[in-house]
Amino acid sequence: MIILKELRGYYIYYVSTIQSTLRVPPGRFDEDLKVILLELARDSLEERIFENLGFIVAVLDAGDITTGRLIPGDGGAFYDSTFTVLSYLPERGEVIEGAIIELIDFGAFVRVSTVDALCHVSQMANDFFSYNSGQDVLIGKQSNLTLRRDDVVRGRIVVVSVQRNAIRVGITMRQAGLGKLDWIEEWKQGFEGGN
Repeated sequence: MIILKELRGYYIYYVSTIQSTLRVPPGRFDEDLKVILLELARDSLEERIFENLGFIVAVLDAGDITTGRLIPGDGGAFYDSTFTVLSYLPERGEVIEGAIIELIDFGAFVRVSTVDALCHVSQMANDFFSYNSGQDVLIGKQSNLTLRRDDVVRGRIVVVSVQRNAIRVGITMRQAGLGKLDWIEEWKQGFEGGN
């Protein structure tokens, strides 16, 4: 596990070793095998989702390479190799920060590392939020709190579903210390002022 700071917040990334079989085309037999396999692995593995690994951000290195195998009727050679990969797999309970990238009538999508998380209107604060499409804003009915595109928010991951072609994440901002960063600062000032 490795913790990296991105533009907004800290995210937990994992460094793992995986094995894959890759086909090297015959026109590349005269090139450095490790370089070719690393290039092929990056093309076939990066930006893909695997259930136990999450979203593969980068293939970092190629490790052990076996002797190539030939298959009758195919001019290429197949090599088993290990690769070191960097991946992101969100976890329930993880506190994240991200920018709102889209507002819709039932919530907001927040960019969390390499995935987009949904914060449903019922999970934004202790208020009822409604969407004003003309202004592209979510507004709290009693509090008049607002959420707009590009606002930076802090949330806690409550739902993670890893599927073959998507990672679905749900977050809440209803707890103390969560929400739009401006709301958190106001909450801190009110809390500190009460002592």
